[in-house]
Amino acid sequence: MNVVPFVIYRVVAGSRAFGLATEASDDDRSGVYLPPADWHWGFDKPPEQVDLKADGVEEVIWEIEKFLRLALNANPNILEVLWAPVVLQADDLGRELRAMRTAFLSRRLHQTYSGYVTSQFRLLEQRFRASGTFKPKHAMHLIRLLHSGLHAVRHGDILVDVGEHRDELMAIRRGERTFEEVRTRANELIREFDAEAVTAKLPDEPDTARANRFLLAARRRALG
Repeated sequence: MNVVPFVIYRVVAGSRAFGLATEASDDDRSGVYLPPADWHWGFDKPPEQVDLKADGVEEVIWEIEKFLRLALNANPNILEVLWAPVVLQADDLGRELRAMRTAFLSRRLHQTYSGYVTSQFRLLEQRFRASGTFKPKHAMHLIRLLHSGLHAVRHGDILVDVGEHRDELMAIRRGERTFEEVRTRANELIREFDAEAVTAKLPDEPDTARANRFLLAARRRALG
């Protein structure tokens, strides 16, 4: 199934969106597509996620319902798509989706961001103890997520371009920080994140009803 003609929203993603690109950085894209109604009626259902690679560009495209479900669960990658600084394509539905992005913010964000970073650092530590090495680029992105999460609980939106933290993050990526230094920094940010989350002015739950209305309207439009 070729989902590209049915993309309703596409953004620049990855290091170029984060403000962390180098000369060697890939061009990453993320998008959302609305499948035609008849794709749901046959035996072969529309794919929930499609990964594309062509002409030096890597792109991931989510089916609209899958995207909304992930957004409601405060998936970091998905929330970043909704706040991406550079929008490459958006039809009426795409613009409506971006306009309602705050409906997906809730206190779940603290759980997903902190939980993911904590579990990943546990894996990094296990590897470091076993081999004496770790992946600096992966560690950098975990610190980036903590900065983004802190911003979210403080300001009620998602920080995608972390250029203000570029020096710190790129030093980690270049391997200029030891694992102990990176872990100590992560623990500092996690403690700060936990404290800020207590007083965050975010709803307990996302606006699932609004997301459902949007999805139903989109499905009706797909009927043509």
